[in-house]
Amino acid sequence: MNSIKAIFDSRDNRFRYPAGAVRSGSKIRLTLLIPCSVKVLKAELVVNNDRDLHTVRYMMKPVQDKTAVHEYVAYRVNASPKEKGLYWYHFEVTTDLGFHVISRTEGHNYATEQDNMIPWQQTVYDPMYDEPSWINGGVYYQIFVDRFNHAGPNVELPGKTLRSDWGGCPQWQPVDGKILNNDFFGGNLQGIIEKLPYLEDLGVTCLYLSPIFEAASNHKYDTSDYFHIDPMFGTEEDFRELCSKAKMRGIRIILDGVFAHTGDDSLYFDRYGHYGGKGAYNNPDSKYRNWYRFREDGSYDAWWGIDTLPQTNMLDDGYMHFLTGKDGVLRHWLREGASGWRLDVVDEYPSGAVRKVAKAVKAEKPDALLIGEVWEDASNKIAYQERKNYFDGSRIDSVMNYPMKDAIIDFVRNGNALRVARQMESIIAHYPPFAIHSLMNILGTHDSVRILTALAGEIPPEDAGRETLARMRMTEAEHHCGIQRLKIAVALQMTLPGVPCIYYGDEAGMEGYKDPFNRRCYPWGHEDKDLQDWYKRIIKIRREHSVYAVGGYRTTAAHNGLYAFERFSDDPQEHSIITAANCGTEAVRLRLHGHWVNMLSGEVIRDNTTVLPGEVLLLEHGYGL
Repeated sequence: MNSIKAIFDSRDNRFRYPAGAVRSGSKIRLTLLIPCSVKVLKAELVVNNDRDLHTVRYMMKPVQDKTAVHEYVAYRVNASPKEKGLYWYHFEVTTDLGFHVISRTEGHNYATEQDNMIPWQQTVYDPMYDEPSWINGGVYYQIFVDRFNHAGPNVELPGKTLRSDWGGCPQWQPVDGKILNNDFFGGNLQGIIEKLPYLEDLGVTCLYLSPIFEAASNHKYDTSDYFHIDPMFGTEEDFRELCSKAKMRGIRIILDGVFAHTGDDSLYFDRYGHYGGKGAYNNPDSKYRNWYRFREDGSYDAWWGIDTLPQTNMLDDGYMHFLTGKDGVLRHWLREGASGWRLDVVDEYPSGAVRKVAKAVKAEKPDALLIGEVWEDASNKIAYQERKNYFDGSRIDSVMNYPMKDAIIDFVRNGNALRVARQMESIIAHYPPFAIHSLMNILGTHDSVRILTALAGEIPPEDAGRETLARMRMTEAEHHCGIQRLKIAVALQMTLPGVPCIYYGDEAGMEGYKDPFNRRCYPWGHEDKDLQDWYKRIIKIRREHSVYAVGGYRTTAAHNGLYAFERFSDDPQEHSIITAANCGTEAVRLRLHGHWVNMLSGEVIRDNTTVLPGEVLLLEHGYGL
């Protein structure tokens, strides 16, 4: 059967309005263009509710549409999804040529009649909580506490090696086949307090701290006691002081919530008897026993099979009350000064547990920020046979933006402009505004290769072990190339929708492959000053233009290694700003209309301009020129 060549693009307001995710009950107008040469007998919009697969059909009618070219007839319908959640839709058209299913092209957003029907996605939300608008337009800064800065007296504990070689290579050799992570460099909360002037000068507005609670390891993702600050990091009074002094500088603190597992050496599990033998491992009558899942042979569910990280049972009412009760972990630390939580491996939470966490957090502090660790498109994430529906309005505010990180690296390193444009357009189409505004736009974290290395370092073999990675260093040429590429990546990170997150030391030029080599100490006194100045400069531009806080987005170019996008506002007082970066090998012409000012050079550009290879531009529309 011949295609009728219908036209539809869900990210174009001419075909679907409004764009992106919508509130429940909102009216959505959809328009399908069909050639005049085709005799249409019936045209329908077919919508499937993801929750129960219930199907609703809407009859489409031909309308006069001035935006349609004269060779086409516009068939239009209004849909109004009542329930929050995900919906999937396509079109079915019966013509004199037969029956046609119109769906999305794989990898694209345009209409096709391919055999494997791929529907378009519609996210519908019903916000239960107000948006934590204090983060909009801000800048996150992630700190791995043990490696950022030390101040005050050292605290030495049995079984933990306190090193005196700040900046040395972290211990990577296994002991008896296990990675112990028990070497410490002495970074602490007082060290962060000491560096608050630096962070304020950089332009940071929110510190995201790696876990700070008592734990055996240097990374603290194996919690021993959720109600005590690890002694090597400081005290509860130090934490209150940090929150207070940071707030005076316009900086808030969010904590890392590691609740899907605890440490085996903990108050709750107590595998080694260090906590009085009342833990779940050795005591079947322990009040913590139901927090874990034990088998008849005494073994237990462990996170990803790592026996030092027993997995918690988040369906247990006692454990959830421990976390979410009035005096529970979440609310306690918010009262002590925290402004929110980042939820580690949130996709391992049952959906009911995420709702309970959100309800407790928002009850204690209505403007608290709740960020989830999700590595894929969070709007349609499925984990453990469950659609997560993170953005229905009752769960989290936003997520870490791993998909965009990968797309930016691919673009800056390989010139793949189309991938980064499509990735951003997908986020705009699938995520609600509240999630976009607080989206944590990362270039690197404690779980990924340092961004400088990712952009220009040698790509190691897939089977490279720690011994190999420990020896690998960037050459002088690779380092220089990496700095130039990182400047482009930072310009994108700081100006795309969402909130940029700097992994400590990236702004200083730190390099390193995956854990533990991405967790070296901050190089105080040995920073790349030119790169630091670049960060400050771009952040200053970001902070001075409110269009970066909640402004709209549109792609203006994505070809031949050139990626350009416009941030705009409905406010006539706000000028549009275009970011353009060329990561290809040839100069590319950028089409412009009117007068623009390059905020990086002061140059005035009239109409079109040429973007050179390796060049990035920040162009503000100059109405008065």
